[in-house]
This record gives sequence, C-alpha cells and structure tokens, in this order.
Amino acid sequence: MSKLFEYLQFPFVQHALIVGVLVALCSSLLGVTLVLKRFSFIGDGLSHVAFGAMALAAVLDQLLTEALKTEIPGLSGNSMLLVLPITMISAVLLLRTGNNTKIKGDAAIAMISVASLAFGYLIMNIFSTSSNLSGDVCSTLFGSTSILTLTGLEVWLCIALSVAVVLIFVLFYNRIFAVTFDEDFAIASGIKASRYNTMIAIVIAVIIVLAMNLVGSLLISALVIFPALSSMRLFKSFKQVTICSAVLSVCCSLGGIVISLLAGTPVGSTIVAVQAAAFLLCTIAGRLK
Repeated sequence: MSKLFEYLQFPFVQHALIVGVLVALCSSLLGVTLVLKRFSFIGDGLSHVAFGAMALAAVLDQLLTEALKTEIPGLSGNSMLLVLPITMISAVLLLRTGNNTKIKGDAAIAMISVASLAFGYLIMNIFSTSSNLSGDVCSTLFGSTSILTLTGLEVWLCIALSVAVVLIFVLFYNRIFAVTFDEDFAIASGIKASRYNTMIAIVIAVIIVLAMNLVGSLLISALVIFPALSSMRLFKSFKQVTICSAVLSVCCSLGGIVISLLAGTPVGSTIVAVQAAAFLLCTIAGRLK
C-alpha cells in the first residue's frame, strides 16, 4: 500500500487513473447495445482503422517537422485530431453501407480492419526513423505504456469527449433502448432508427479512439464486450445490465492499472486479464444464482 500511495503522487499516474475510469465507463455503456445488436465485431474493425490513422498521423507529423524544421503541435501519432474523424467516417460507412451493398457487413468489417492494420504497419515501416519500430508498434497495438505518457491536453480532451458520450447516452437512453431491442417496432413507432444507428456508430468511434491509449488497438473489443457479457450472466433487464456493466468495467480498469503499476506488467493486457477473470466469476455466480 505504501508503494501504491507513493505512485499516486505522480501526475502521470493520476492522469492514467482518470482516463482509465472515463474510458471504462464510456465503453461499458455502449457495449451492451453492441452485444445485443450483434455489432460486437465492429469495435475490432474500427480499432484497426484507428491504428492505421495513428500511423498516418505519426508519419505526417514526422514529414512536416522535417520539411518546416519545427514541430507541428497536435499532429503526433497520439493525437485525436486526425484519428477521430477517420474512425468516425469509417464507422458511419460500415453501418450505412455494410448490409446494402455487394460486400455485406461482416465481410466489409474484416476487409477494412485487415487492410487498415497492414497499411498502418507498412507506412510505419517505410517512413519511421525510430530505432525501436517493434516497440512502437507493440505499444500501439497492446497499449503497453501510452496510458502513462498522456499529456494534460490529451487528458482534458478525453474528459470532454467522455462527458459528451455519457450525456448522449443519458439523453437518448429511451431511443437507444428501442432501437437496440426491436428496430422494426421502433421504426413503426416513428423513431428514425437509421439516425440513431448512425449516432451509435459515431459514439462507438469516439470510444475506440479514447480506448486506444488504455488497452491498445488489438484489445479494445475486450474492454467493450467483456463487461456487457459479464453483467448478462447476473441480470436480465437492460437497465440492470447497463449499470452493472459500468460498475464492473470501472472496477476492472482501476484494478488492472493498479496491478500493472505494482507488478510492472503491460497496462492493456493486465486490464483485459482482470476483465476475463471477472467474466469467469460472473459466469459462476450466475449459474449458482
């Protein structure tokens, strides 16, 4: 405990805990909707798109810095200014065209995710001047240390986006509930289902970009899906599952960050391991119940 309290005095640890709690809360709120609408895999696809966008942002930053002989603030590989719009556009395109074209939804997600992952690694390999390219890629994919190197601007941007996600979920809770459970009935009731599906896709894109610094692009799906699946083992109503999912997600993220600090393990992998352990416990508790 003394070692933990000593770590908590450092600003970068405080930033990591704040961002970890906010990202866990946001991802759990929409995770229930994704699981029930069979959109679970879209999180994985969008995370790969975000990886490609981050690689592109890093290369652009490097090329512009070399050309102008000065750093361009806000266009680094960890910036959301380029990554967020690209991920949002991809989310909307996947949702709107995935089931209405010759390439169906699951195939479109698989194609875009693999292409984005390959494109991101390719341009990092071609243009990177880093002596530790493997370490940079590993950190981006698995979130090894990025959560502990957040700047003050990134923390405030994360807070603002997280508040926006929570407000959207609270304000449109009834509409999201209706579209999630029975889209045909929602349309018959006069609800613009396509509009709310698009809103859900955009919010998910925001969550994906926020979560990349926490668990990395390859582990984001676990942060979105595990709390929802764990809560469904214990409760049956949408509201109960959503509340339980939020509590579980926040607790697991906090526990994962603390264990990572004390044990020296990668943050993202540790959080997902705690999520998996919580899922097993919830499964056992659900069967006993």
